[in-house]
Amino acid sequence: MANKYEQETAVIKASLGIDKETGALNTPIHLSSTFHQHDFDNYHQYDYARSGNPTREKVEQAIAELEGGMDGFAFASGMAAVSAALFTLSKGDHFIIAKDVYGGTFRLVEQVLPRFGITHTFVDTTNIDEVAKAFQTNTKLVYLETPSNPLLHVTDIRTVAKLAKANGCYTFVDNTFLTPLIQKPLELGADLVIHSATKFLGGHSDILAGLIVTNNPSLAEAVYFLQNSTGGVLGVQDSWLLLRGLKTLSVRMKASSLTAEKIALFLNEEPDVLAVYYPGLPTHAGYDIQVEQATSGGAVVSFDLGSEEAVRELVSHLELPVFSVSLGAVESILSYPAKMSHAAVPENERLAQGITPGLLRFSAGLENADDLIADLKQALSFVKKGSVAK
Repeated sequence: MANKYEQETAVIKASLGIDKETGALNTPIHLSSTFHQHDFDNYHQYDYARSGNPTREKVEQAIAELEGGMDGFAFASGMAAVSAALFTLSKGDHFIIAKDVYGGTFRLVEQVLPRFGITHTFVDTTNIDEVAKAFQTNTKLVYLETPSNPLLHVTDIRTVAKLAKANGCYTFVDNTFLTPLIQKPLELGADLVIHSATKFLGGHSDILAGLIVTNNPSLAEAVYFLQNSTGGVLGVQDSWLLLRGLKTLSVRMKASSLTAEKIALFLNEEPDVLAVYYPGLPTHAGYDIQVEQATSGGAVVSFDLGSEEAVRELVSHLELPVFSVSLGAVESILSYPAKMSHAAVPENERLAQGITPGLLRFSAGLENADDLIADLKQALSFVKKGSVAK
């Protein structure tokens, strides 16, 4: 079991796949869509790749080990994983969901699930009273992101999970931002964990992948049924690349998280930065909860420059971070939520959540922290000169 090792060891042991026949250290890429059966009446474990593949299975076992769950499932993208998790619901079911979720999740919840008679209530999950009031007789689960994307609000997983259990409901947690190396929702009472493995778990901006882990046999059965029935499985080569990415997860997350903290501290002292959002800062509203349920603030920091004009000025003068969608890679990625990750959210909803025209999200990579800070400093000097942040 992975939990008898320290995290650095556990992540290597979980992702290493020594081949029994050849001794090769890396899990083989099984490029086969179908498998020969030796017996007419007794099929062995694999028959068709949609239903199971040895390479994909190794990824699923690895993430289950790292999250402390019993069953893992690998999907073709993060949104495929989110969809499978929420489609464990049925017509007439209701669920509670954090109002500040990723834009793709918002789109699924608002525009797709209602077609199937599945209803929802968006709430501020950092407000436990608001969560408690949202339960209905047909509520089946509570869906959390913590820290949230992009404002990094922190929800008390343990308290929400207890509240959900008292109401006969499951708790699902999107753990993309922190990974199991920083936060383990199942240990805090959650029933199912979701990852966009495109991000930190893969870590190299070269795959799309989604993962689900659960320690609940009924949920595992439901998720596998959906995975096999809808067919959104992770491809074999991407499974292999994800295993490769997992091997360096510990060193990457530690380095990137330390860099993000340094950047947050720097930005917090800059007069032209109106607000800094980073749960590793003692001034963050969710800091005490973050310290309780996670080992660091993670590798993502968001900050507000006050206007779109200030954002444009900053981005045009930065030299190191790429300006792009996504996060969690070896290269630092600067993203503009209003027109990227949360473009699917109506403007009035974005503004109500605090996703303003001046908000930027910075995913710290593996560059030297001082170099990144110097780059931000020189670019901010142009924002000052233009006086557009005010």
